[in-house]
Amino acid sequence: MKYNLVKDLINLVEEFELSKINTFSKDIEGFKKWICSEKKKAKPNAEEPYWEGKEKGRSAESIINTLIVHLNRYAKTYSKAAIHDSDFSTQEEFIYLINLKALGAMTKMELIKKNIQEKSAGIQIINRLLQQGWVEQHDSALDKRSKIIGISEKGIIALEKQMDKIRLATKVVTGNLTETEKVELIRLLSKLEDFHQPIFAENLASSELLDKVVTQYLP
Repeated sequence: MKYNLVKDLINLVEEFELSKINTFSKDIEGFKKWICSEKKKAKPNAEEPYWEGKEKGRSAESIINTLIVHLNRYAKTYSKAAIHDSDFSTQEEFIYLINLKALGAMTKMELIKKNIQEKSAGIQIINRLLQQGWVEQHDSALDKRSKIIGISEKGIIALEKQMDKIRLATKVVTGNLTETEKVELIRLLSKLEDFHQPIFAENLASSELLDKVVTQYLP
């Protein structure tokens, strides 16, 4: 027996509970009112958007992947502009510092995984930060084989010096989206993040990655 309707209902309730809207009480009456408000916001008979190659059979999955790749490249271009004429070499350097400042000290591998990077690339970034004196490291009290990385006073100064331009770059990336559209985009991207993060954490070999994702993660 299939329970697609029940699954959809559970997902909808989860979306309601996670919503930041305080207008509705978190009970069945609030849920019903929220459903009605969402229906009103939805555009009736909204036309499906056009994308290049659609008439030739190009799939929605294909254009989504292409748009994500393009947006990543646009964001990198703005990030380069934000660190122009600074001591930063790459956007990854200031992203690592932002994470350390916001989340506190952590092991090298925790920091690398937080930025969704391979170990070798992450170690190179951390080494550059150490050379600049922007981070400090010491042995972990829990595992002597691990190093704990924390942002230094010099790193905080370097980050703050560039933060106005970094904030401007992040604002430019969101372009002409309205506040409502930004919130909706966060919801959709967070859903994708929640799907992909545990897969990435498994560190599967390329030879088995796609087959395992298809059989274990996709509905």
